[in-house]
Amino acid sequence: MSNAVSGLPVGRGLLYLIVAGVAWGTAGAAASLVYRASDMGPVALSFWRCAVGLVLLLAVRPLRPRVRPQVHPAVREPFARKTLRAVVTGVGLAVFQTAYFAAVQSTGLAVATVVTLGAGPVLIALGARLALGEQLGAGGAAAVVGALAGLLVLVLGGGSATVRLPGVLLALLSAAGYSVMTLLTRWWGRGGGADGAGTSVGAFAVTSLCLLPLALAEGLLPHTAEPVRLLWLLAYVAAVPTALAYGLYFAGAAVVRSATVSVIMLLEPVSAAALAVLLLGEHLTAATLAGTLLMLGSVAGLAVAETRAARQARTGPAPA
Repeated sequence: MSNAVSGLPVGRGLLYLIVAGVAWGTAGAAASLVYRASDMGPVALSFWRCAVGLVLLLAVRPLRPRVRPQVHPAVREPFARKTLRAVVTGVGLAVFQTAYFAAVQSTGLAVATVVTLGAGPVLIALGARLALGEQLGAGGAAAVVGALAGLLVLVLGGGSATVRLPGVLLALLSAAGYSVMTLLTRWWGRGGGADGAGTSVGAFAVTSLCLLPLALAEGLLPHTAEPVRLLWLLAYVAAVPTALAYGLYFAGAAVVRSATVSVIMLLEPVSAAALAVLLLGEHLTAATLAGTLLMLGSVAGLAVAETRAARQARTGPAPA
């Protein structure tokens, strides 16, 4: 189950994506605690998580073991392509994060989450079919539908929500940024020599530069009566759901089919809901349980299909 281009086994890529999705789900709770402890705005928080995440990645980069790509040196990724990949991925990440925060502010968390995370798998499945030739198949399509149904039940099942058109359009823009980022990561991963950690470093650098003027306009340095608590929260947001999660995401997304990546990333609202129940005292409702089970079942089904497809690609079709 190894990917011949990057050297990363598909099974390990799936594990990386699962850990990344769960880690992303903790970012919302941490962000809410940041907002309680200070007057920091969402754009400034997004800037600091990327900027500090970049510093952390650069600090640990010399210490991490190197995975040697199984490609000839002549086809290693050239510098110009590395630069282009960093710029495009960084801009996509900036659009994804900033448009999502703006959608939440405009139309509320529930609708923004459903539209962004719901539109993402659809856009990615279409893009993967048209641009990458990746076929989802009947089982994969059923898993995507099940995951989207679970998302709707999980996020909207607990109460009412107000839909505002500007917020919906911003959420669709966020989904488009996420889709472009995922599809290009998969495409470049096929080409050879792509490095997940290197992608994260470049993307965070570009995203930080894109967000800096917006963060300055919003207010870069927050006021707080609890500076130590705020620093610990910012360190967590930068380290776990940012540096760790995106490093794992870019590595896994390079070797796993794009539609599978998009569905596995729906673990984010599942882990956020679990965290709300376990740590924040929210009640476990029937909608939360049903939506979680639907989404976990879809993720498990696609993971099994992905490993089976990788095994068949490696060993060839079984003899008749």
